[in-house]
Amino acid sequence: MPKKIIVADQAAPPGGPYSHAVVAGDHAYLAGACPVLPDGTWVTGDFAAQARAAFTNLARVAEAAGGDLGKAVRVGVYLRDFADFPAMNEIYVEFFGTENLPARTTLPVALPGFDIEIDAVLYLGE
Repeated sequence: MPKKIIVADQAAPPGGPYSHAVVAGDHAYLAGACPVLPDGTWVTGDFAAQARAAFTNLARVAEAAGGDLGKAVRVGVYLRDFADFPAMNEIYVEFFGTENLPARTTLPVALPGFDIEIDAVLYLGE
């Protein structure tokens, strides 16, 4: 089964040599989304603004892959400061709701100059 490379024109450009997403079979593997605008400008400032920008990028990539965040089966959230975990959870439900949630891992990591990165796997089957 060949893989399909996804380029999301409405999302921030990739920050390196990788695709926004790859569809293989019934699954879409979304690369890490950061707080960057589609023109490449980094969103700075408070955590909430950065988180909403990153989740918006992830949603736009999901749409370009033929799905939406409601089709996520796994999400990875990476936080520079784990003290932002409660705020991230509040924003998370804005994008994923409160029912039929995907599995999720949230980890503190060293992110240079930004506060959050998010990746996901979607199931695109019926």
